[in-house]
Amino acid sequence: MNELPLWTHLTAVIVLLLLSGFFSISETSLMAINRYRIRHLAAQGKGGAKRVIALLNQTDRLLATILLGNNLVNAALTALVTAMAIQSFGNNDTVLAIATAAVAFAIIIFSEITPKIIGASNPEPIAIAASYVLTPLVRIGYPLVVIVNFFVSSLLRLLRLKKLTDNPANQAMSPQELRTAILESTRMIPAKHRSIMLNLFDIEDLSVDDIMIPRNRIEALDLDGDPQALMEQLTTCFHNKIPVYESDIHNIVGVLHVRKALSMVSRESLSRETIKEVLIEPYFVPSGTPLFTQMQYFQENKQRIGLVVDEYGEIEGLITLEDIIEELVGKFTTGAPGPQQSGLHWNADNTAV
Repeated sequence: MNELPLWTHLTAVIVLLLLSGFFSISETSLMAINRYRIRHLAAQGKGGAKRVIALLNQTDRLLATILLGNNLVNAALTALVTAMAIQSFGNNDTVLAIATAAVAFAIIIFSEITPKIIGASNPEPIAIAASYVLTPLVRIGYPLVVIVNFFVSSLLRLLRLKKLTDNPANQAMSPQELRTAILESTRMIPAKHRSIMLNLFDIEDLSVDDIMIPRNRIEALDLDGDPQALMEQLTTCFHNKIPVYESDIHNIVGVLHVRKALSMVSRESLSRETIKEVLIEPYFVPSGTPLFTQMQYFQENKQRIGLVVDEYGEIEGLITLEDIIEELVGKFTTGAPGPQQSGLHWNADNTAV
């Protein structure tokens, strides 16, 4: 070593500092990278992203390789600087103390803090670039990593801890974490879209009882009513479908398509019999059914309106597919016609004016 010129020693010091910085920046960027975005890039066919995922799928080997490399480089750097100091200034405690302090300062500034700040600020491009070097290093250092991991695994078992790769729950986001991610993604997701996504979380805890129209507010048609009153109710009704009952609201006999009923008025007199001919079989919904489940039932049964019943079969309320959709996207802007819009009345010849 005494035969080597000073510039060779300084070059070696710089190279070792850069290597140490590489391991530090690689570790930080790989641990800070957005795994969901990198999976998206891999799905698009990005080769670097696929290498990053392969490395992250073996976190124990990856970290062991990085830490082994970093510590070996730092040890070599310390030994080299100490040897240079002894060669230049002699072997005494002061020289050793100054050399140790200088190495520590250089490592902290140039190989630890600065690289890690850069890696945390730009994790994606740095992790992809580092994967080209780390992938072969992980393979080359595998025998040594196996030995190290054996001792690490033994220590973790003694502490009754699990490695990160052994615990799948660490790889998935909880509903609370996903909600927070949506709330914080103000620049990527429009406000209306965020609102709908957040409503999906809220709807998980809702049942049909929470949004149904209660029994005392249901607009229904009583077949025992006067035919003229029935025509007036159909004329002023702003619903597309309306429940029909006999005598009591709990005795639902069907659901009436209002347009079909009105089309019959011009052809023949409206009566109980003609209404019954066009009734649709009522669709009953058990009280307490989750909203998501009910929406699926509506799709499977090709229904848009359901009558909520309790365990005794009594009517509790009414729910429609539109009610569930409004819970997700908000209230529709189309309003119900007011009294001023329903000024029609029926003449004796069954014409509306």
